[in-house]
Amino acid sequence: MKIATIVGARPQFIKAAPLSKTLREKHREILIHTGQHYDRGMSDVFFQQLGLPLPDFQLAAGSATHGRQTARMLEGIEEILLQAKPDIVLVYGDTNSTVAGSLAASKLHIPIAHVESGLRSYNRAMPEEINRVVTDHLSSLLFCPTDQALRQLKAEGIEQGVHLVGDIMVDGVQANLGIALKQSSILETMQLAPRSYCVATIHRAENTDSPHAMEQILKGLSSLGDTVILPLHPRTASCLEKWKLTAQLGRKGFIRVCDPLPYLDMLRLCHHAKAIITDSGGLQKEAYLLGVPCLTIRKETEWVETIDAGWNRLLPAESLAIQDAYAALSRPAAAPSLYGDGNTASRIRKLIEAYMLTMQ
Repeated sequence: MKIATIVGARPQFIKAAPLSKTLREKHREILIHTGQHYDRGMSDVFFQQLGLPLPDFQLAAGSATHGRQTARMLEGIEEILLQAKPDIVLVYGDTNSTVAGSLAASKLHIPIAHVESGLRSYNRAMPEEINRVVTDHLSSLLFCPTDQALRQLKAEGIEQGVHLVGDIMVDGVQANLGIALKQSSILETMQLAPRSYCVATIHRAENTDSPHAMEQILKGLSSLGDTVILPLHPRTASCLEKWKLTAQLGRKGFIRVCDPLPYLDMLRLCHHAKAIITDSGGLQKEAYLLGVPCLTIRKETEWVETIDAGWNRLLPAESLAIQDAYAALSRPAAAPSLYGDGNTASRIRKLIEAYMLTMQ
């Protein structure tokens, strides 16, 4: 069986690593990198640390408006699929790379398998929500991480080809946390003691595109009383420059800005953090898997289980709300197993194999 896997952004590299390893034990995988994340800190280093094979095709789509970026990817992916003729196309998550790959495959009548299917924020202002809805409705195989995702697909009339498999991120964390704790020296390099700092990431358009929201977030982060490590996404850096807010990063000396970190460094940094403050979808879940309380600066989340379990809290982009929530932080006594047992990659491979047998 020939499988075309499409990735383009940091979270997809992390999710693809365990599944790619499993697929290549028995099948041929063609890896297509769209170049949505294209610099070394957001791309190359992840391939090296996660053991992902080098891409067979690299599109270098780069950054642009959503329409232009997706169009570049769609054109490039279509050309590759026509040349490679895969039996199935595998996509991850909710990025422009995901929807471009799904559209290209569907037009060529190639079955699509969607990993991390069924997530919904019910906020159509989010580009990610559009991407995941379109991809789910085009897919032949839909791999759900949670019961909630399963129910949300059913509510939209999608029941065929839907499978509850657990979350592929669990496979990745289980495989790499021990390595990160042994190999990463990030705490020593930054002179940080465990539980003495928090990690923050901000990159979603609803925050970065608003000068008021970004000013409030920075004000809140700088007033927590603890060191805040802020790996700065290129999009965020550009917006801070645009809104003339870079001077606020050094306020009171609590916010320490760094470039995007390699996966193993980020994993160890988050593992030992007092809290994680983010608007990222994936980092909310990683925080839960690592047993670290999370404050999410968004109006909604796809990972509602983390809220219900008491490990995550939604916050408005307001300085006082961030300060108050951080001051009231607590670590729940229990962390139920919400996202599976770390064998998601194996389940997905078997389900793809079974599906392809029915297509012969």
